[in-house]
Amino acid sequence: MAIRGDAAGPAVALATDTGPEMGAAASRLDPARARMRPLPEPKPLTQRGPARIIAMCNQKGGVGKTTSTINLGAALVEYGRKVLLIDLDPQGALSVGLGVPAQNMDRTVYNALMERRTTLADVRVSTDIPGLDLVPSNIDLSAAEVQLVSEVAREQTLLRVIDDVRDEYDYILIDCQPSLGLLTVNALTAAQGVIIPLECEFFSLRGVALLVDTIEKVKERLNPGLEISGILATMYDSRTVHCREVFSRVVEAFGDTVFLTVIQRTVRFPETTVAGQPITTWAPTSSGAAAYRDLAKEVIAL
Repeated sequence: MAIRGDAAGPAVALATDTGPEMGAAASRLDPARARMRPLPEPKPLTQRGPARIIAMCNQKGGVGKTTSTINLGAALVEYGRKVLLIDLDPQGALSVGLGVPAQNMDRTVYNALMERRTTLADVRVSTDIPGLDLVPSNIDLSAAEVQLVSEVAREQTLLRVIDDVRDEYDYILIDCQPSLGLLTVNALTAAQGVIIPLECEFFSLRGVALLVDTIEKVKERLNPGLEISGILATMYDSRTVHCREVFSRVVEAFGDTVFLTVIQRTVRFPETTVAGQPITTWAPTSSGAAAYRDLAKEVIAL
């Protein structure tokens, strides 16, 4: 399996205020803080596209996939990148998180996948963030998993429809559903990289091996260029021993593949879902917004 090394160079792991109590002793106690390094500012682009396609994937639900997709996309836009977000989850959480009423829309990603005459350009919508576009999803997409079974080259369906718009963007982020079904395989077949959001909790660790095995199979049989871009620790709380131990185990197992940026647990993220905005615009000076800006720097540096 191609797994990125420390390609991001120096990076900042946590975006929180430091005080006297967060010195050398705290770094020894907090494995995430101990990995902190300065991050270089991304260089401005000289040309647009073709987009790097990244799948945000974990078969376990509630680990921060959708939150990370929205906020990473918004942070990339702040650094001058044009981004397309694709909601590949029938629950439509990505669409809801950006304030798009996908349940009332006649055309979504389902139509682009299943109708030859419908393209992603036909179903994409603009968001309130200039430079950030969305391909919405709703419950109609749940039928695609069954209908795609009888299609020729069914695993490449998403890749084919992405090709029409790829040159218009710098990054395309795919928010996968919490399963390893055909829709997720489509995302992995289309992607160049996979970001695995991983909650710092024991049961989240158990599913990573299965996910990595699935990525291996897709790489071997469908997409030789696929690699794990990084594992993103989410919902991190340095105050709990369990959280710190789980994070240490992840770093021990995956090394430099674990992003140095860590997303800490905060009440701000549920607020942004209600507001239908990324945290970078809802609470731009918060530690959560700073963390996703750091993550964007790491992703750009890959």
